[in-house]
Amino acid sequence: MARRTLIDFFAGLADPRVPRTRRHRLDDILVIALTAMLSGATTFEEVETFAEAREAWLRRFLTLPAGLPSHDTIYRVFCALDRKVFAACFAAWIADVTATLGLRHIAVDGKSLRGSRAGTFTGCVHLVGAWATEQGLSLGQVAVEDKSSEVAAIPVLLKALDSKGSLVTIDAAGCHEAVVDAVRDGGGDYLICVKANQPKLLAGIAAAFAAVAARDFEAVAYTMHSSSQAGHGREEERHVTVLDAPADLSPDWRGVRAVVQVNRERVVKGRRTSTTHYYFSSLKGTAEQLGRLVRRHWAIENELHWCLDVTFGEDGNRTRDRNASANLGVVRRTVLSLLTRSKVKGSKKSKAFQAALSTDVLEEHLRLNAVI
Repeated sequence: MARRTLIDFFAGLADPRVPRTRRHRLDDILVIALTAMLSGATTFEEVETFAEAREAWLRRFLTLPAGLPSHDTIYRVFCALDRKVFAACFAAWIADVTATLGLRHIAVDGKSLRGSRAGTFTGCVHLVGAWATEQGLSLGQVAVEDKSSEVAAIPVLLKALDSKGSLVTIDAAGCHEAVVDAVRDGGGDYLICVKANQPKLLAGIAAAFAAVAARDFEAVAYTMHSSSQAGHGREEERHVTVLDAPADLSPDWRGVRAVVQVNRERVVKGRRTSTTHYYFSSLKGTAEQLGRLVRRHWAIENELHWCLDVTFGEDGNRTRDRNASANLGVVRRTVLSLLTRSKVKGSKKSKAFQAALSTDVLEEHLRLNAVI
């Protein structure tokens, strides 16, 4: 059976342009944008510059019946493309590429595109994404609708993912019954942070830990794990305790089996601070296991969101159109996944720079990830 390439997954993506304006093929435009950003382009103008410099190379893979599209043409196409279908096409492709990887930990979190205005709860385009922490891959993303929040977007994202057998971690913004139901409906487990936005649940979990601590954990099934780390002028100790979920915890939280308390003590420049956070989970894991998952959740911040800003300047991007911003965000996250999987040595930014300098490197990025 022939390997499916990226273009195969866009067969169901409708061309939003009227027939008389379709001088350039839609798949040509999408491949040009993807390969340009894989080579470090961050704006539509830079995409056009890349295409002009690599026209001979592009013609090896693309038909380009009307020559190269201008940056205005590419921009208008990105404005018109249905962002939900566009994101679903990329998600299906990534799912096919990663089918044999055995995903286990999926971190879900949102990121605002500060340069793009919208009527969301953050006042700008806000994307909720899923990140495979072990493989360093973006699995999919959904744009938060106007006058909405992450709570509504996360179930939509989860339904589009194959999370069966995986552990999904979510911060307190996604602590909602609908989110829990979406994880369980998909056959996955969850580990979710609880804060003041769910006061009854937070109070119940805190009371459970207070009660067992008062009797010094006698006749209670629990596990504990402590760890420490020092460096860069900071010292940190983490103490994780896991209990079976109390029988009287709200039945609205489907499948909950364990509650988690994480105490952190930090010393930064001689100043000591202490914090306590609570979580609940459908996975009855040990304190060491769940504590590690809590820490690894923030890989989505450090390995995805930070890289998007540093490598692609996402926060500084001034694409105003909501659709174009969301669609560009999908391409950036996909490109970051391609650079992560690439065997070329160097940081992600270095890999993109090498691709800009050498079509051999660029082709290696593309062939490894079934783009061409």
